[in-house]
Amino acid sequence: MSTPNSVYDRLNALGITLPPLAVPVAAYVPFVRSGNLLFLSGHLAKKDGAVWVGQLGKDVDTAAGKQAARNVAIDLMGTLHAAVGDLHKVRIVKLTSLVNSAPDFTEQHLVTNGCSELLAEVFGDNGKHARSAFGVAQNPMGACVEIDLVAEVLA
Repeated sequence: MSTPNSVYDRLNALGITLPPLAVPVAAYVPFVRSGNLLFLSGHLAKKDGAVWVGQLGKDVDTAAGKQAARNVAIDLMGTLHAAVGDLHKVRIVKLTSLVNSAPDFTEQHLVTNGCSELLAEVFGDNGKHARSAFGVAQNPMGACVEIDLVAEVLA
């Protein structure tokens, strides 16, 4: 089987349809471009169109958290597409992942892999990135995962 060579071919092969740009629910914008860098605001994990609520290590296990982070990656790609118009012009630079965690939960890095692995699968080398994964006491609206992203817009 040949490897699809287009970001959009890879998305289609994975059965992923990019969502439209989400309307912010507070006093911020979805993204800001500064020079060649594009800063995306934090995106909350969603399940069935609603915020995916829960705390890792209490209500949500690591596998479900990883799926939640994967879902965030899809939303982030939708925002990237809305911001740039062509995902071939994007290189992922940095992720910051905030994992709503019970005090003894220590697998934030494994949860965040759900986002990182999908970005690398879709973008190839342009999806490999630096990142941080933090355990937090709570995320907005009780979301189990929130992830923001910095990307480079390529010429």
